[in-house]
Amino acid sequence: MAADLDPVDALAQVSFLVQGALERRAGEHGVSLIQTRLLGILRDRTPTINELAELLGLDKSSTSGLVNRAQQRGLVRRVPSQLDRRSVRVRLTDLGRELVQDVAALFATDIAAMLAPLTGEARAELTTHLSHVVVAHAASRGVDLFATGPS
Repeated sequence: MAADLDPVDALAQVSFLVQGALERRAGEHGVSLIQTRLLGILRDRTPTINELAELLGLDKSSTSGLVNRAQQRGLVRRVPSQLDRRSVRVRLTDLGRELVQDVAALFATDIAAMLAPLTGEARAELTTHLSHVVVAHAASRGVDLFATGPS
């Protein structure tokens, strides 16, 4: 077996592979990588623009523009909050949900192919370790990845 990469190189190379696969699948559906991230976030939550900005790591005006473009394509819609009528939340439309499900299914196939050289046990361990890293990073920014939020 070839020598192992150091953690920085290994994670960078995996990141390039994963981002490339996601970008390719998104492009096949006519959406950008950032639009795909937006739609992915909206699969299980109905956030405000501010919450979306935090989850995406963008400023509010960039996020608002992103939502506007997705809304023009019929992928999302703004809805009044059930908790505060002055607040607006962003929700996937049926078209947006279908698109994100299609991209996610193809992307899952790509990731499965990337992980095929690993045993089932090694895939499970990798998932556990990466989950800890991602959840801890989100928590350090005050983001609960498992919160679905009010609608």
